[in-house]
Amino acid sequence: MQCDLSGRVAFVTGAAGGIGRAIVDRLAANGASIVVADINAEGAEAVAAALPDAMPAIVDIRDEAAIDRAVERTIQRFGRLDILVNNAGVNTLAHRVDIDAFPTEEWHRIVGIDLDGLFLMSRSALKPMLAAGRGGRIVNIGSVVGLAAMRLQSPFVAAKAGIIHLTRSMALELGAKGVLTNCVAPGSVMTEGTKKLFYGESGKFHEKAAAFMRHVPLGRPGTPEEIAEAVLFLASPASSYVNGQILTVDGGWTAGYMM
Repeated sequence: MQCDLSGRVAFVTGAAGGIGRAIVDRLAANGASIVVADINAEGAEAVAAALPDAMPAIVDIRDEAAIDRAVERTIQRFGRLDILVNNAGVNTLAHRVDIDAFPTEEWHRIVGIDLDGLFLMSRSALKPMLAAGRGGRIVNIGSVVGLAAMRLQSPFVAAKAGIIHLTRSMALELGAKGVLTNCVAPGSVMTEGTKKLFYGESGKFHEKAAAFMRHVPLGRPGTPEEIAEAVLFLASPASSYVNGQILTVDGGWTAGYMM
């Protein structure tokens, strides 16, 4: 879709690659100024340099002080903050095990980034957003596993389920203040991470990829660009009466069981 985001400033976390890179490209193509936030300094700087009006922000979203500094720099540079896309997140590659064997430190790492980091980032970004009185948009990136659980990734499933209800809670609290909060829940998406698990020839679960795709009516993984289109809609003026919703972009995965 095409919309006019001219004069709007979007802060996107996890923006240096994969889905995040597709999101910043799509928002920028529709006129938004972009804060390219990522823990990967080289990646954030490279992506920001390729966009027409952008700045990099090197942020570990577990670090409250670093988040606040990045938001302050955003206001200093652009004078406003209108759109927050909470895209940053991690899963586990090495520890695909049942919960009784799941390492405590890996649980804290995943939940700390995927859920705690989203909370910290949202709270900080809301300060200038609400102070300006212009309203705003928050788009959280969840996952279909927050709706339909999967095995061997308990902290990721728990964090994404938490994001879904947190989105609804935020919508109830912030809607009257003019800030709309929604969530995009992707299914399996072709990224570097999923190549390492499923879709690359050397993927850890490569042999299961075909069986997995038989449960998706469209028979293929999504692309980062398809997720970015959903984010663009929720960030755009076209979604002015959409609040507290979970937009599932999964090729029909969660529609029902494919026999």
